[in-house]
Amino acid sequence: MSTLKRSLFAAFAVVVCAHALAAEPAAPTATTRPWGTMPDGAGVNRFDLKVGTMEVGVIEYGATLVSIRVPDKDDKIDDVLLGFDDLEGYLNRNFGGVTGRFANRIGGAKFTLDGVEYNVTPNAGKNHIHGGRKGFDKVLWKGHTFTTETEAGVRLTYLSKDGEEGYPGNLNVTVTYTVDRQNSLTIHYEATTDKPTVINLTNHAYFNLAGAGSGSVRNHLARIFAENFTPADEALIPTGEVRSVEGTPLDFLRPALIGDRIDDLTATRGYDHNFVFGATYGRLRRAAFFYDAATGRQMQLATTEPGMQLYTANHLRDLKGRDGKVYHQHGAFCVETQHYPDSPNKPQFPSVILRPGVKFDSITMFEFTVHRTD
Repeated sequence: MSTLKRSLFAAFAVVVCAHALAAEPAAPTATTRPWGTMPDGAGVNRFDLKVGTMEVGVIEYGATLVSIRVPDKDDKIDDVLLGFDDLEGYLNRNFGGVTGRFANRIGGAKFTLDGVEYNVTPNAGKNHIHGGRKGFDKVLWKGHTFTTETEAGVRLTYLSKDGEEGYPGNLNVTVTYTVDRQNSLTIHYEATTDKPTVINLTNHAYFNLAGAGSGSVRNHLARIFAENFTPADEALIPTGEVRSVEGTPLDFLRPALIGDRIDDLTATRGYDHNFVFGATYGRLRRAAFFYDAATGRQMQLATTEPGMQLYTANHLRDLKGRDGKVYHQHGAFCVETQHYPDSPNKPQFPSVILRPGVKFDSITMFEFTVHRTD
């Protein structure tokens, strides 16, 4: 996997020269510590992964990413992930949590599978979003750390029982976070079921490469390797079309600032759109690139998923976060790699059906580098 990843990221056509963050000789570490208690009294662990100059924090609640600390062009370490000081801040909020059983939206909160209609929780008006009222980001996972000579990681597991939020089948889910010497974070999603079901997993991390709470991401440069998107109605349910990004504010085939055309998107108050990489999927491919000139930080994204939702924190309002910082509208961006929204009701979209005897397998990678001007 590491060889594939290095060759993939080396192939990125970026507009500035990328200098990889220097790897330190110290051995990778993965530590575990208590990090609060659930309302029912269950303890929650936090896992801190460190390789070289990169540090990543994960908690068992929601299998949530709570911290990604990387240096800037002056070697100043900042957290580029919006988050909170303690477990309480994450309860009933999805900031970096694993999103499922079906990420994004299901129109009408229902779908038909093998001739049987299933009704899932309507938690976005009459529609279903992000797995329901108690999606995977709001349950307690069980985690175990591991290290190798070049990597540190944590593997988290959860059993989603038959009927949970209306979904059929007992779904065994494993999510593995791995940090390596190439300053990359890999998220590997795996799942099996004992009954036909639908599945769409992603992570809902909020990024700001200038540092969490540092202001708007309008000045972040973005490039998204997608020629098409899925148009949606006012409830953000796809119409079923796949349309070209050409001539729209969604055209990031050539690098552009996030803020260049964000104000044109009045209906959504910013970006909240599914980009289409292609109907074929399963092969790791480049997806997007983001750059903050003020700090020199760059983030490159690759995925095996056919789509990605770009969301620019359009509904964030004066939320107090970590270290007393306040998060505002457009103060972050989310890149939710995924199958297309409402796929269970759109047979023309790539299938999201998982059957017994088949393993769901999905990978998303984030590589952090620095552009230095010296």
